[in-house]
Amino acid sequence: MSSIADHDDDRTWKALADPSRRAILDHLRSEPMTTGALVERFEFSRFAVMKHLRVLEEAGLIVIERRGRERLNHLNPAPIQAIQRRWLRPFEAAAADRLLRLKELVESTEKPEEGK
Repeated sequence: MSSIADHDDDRTWKALADPSRRAILDHLRSEPMTTGALVERFEFSRFAVMKHLRVLEEAGLIVIERRGRERLNHLNPAPIQAIQRRWLRPFEAAAADRLLRLKELVESTEKPEEGK
């Protein structure tokens, strides 16, 4: 049984799978940018940039503010944060526990150097 969260995750993963879309998000991380400003940063056509922006918007990764004829693209980190909470955070806790156990094991088996 598929939930709304699964559908949202699918769109987010699909959008993030493309390196060009990740590069667009990297540019938007520092500040909102017009579509024209984004086009100037890439070697592909305006049409290609707009196609990538459409996928990012459908995934909720960007929000578009229209100002007259301009489109100002804003990064929306919420879907990435949802992915982080659902998929990454549980693994972080397990990894941290393993590192602590390893540290304890190493410290309990260390022997002082001879002659000191």
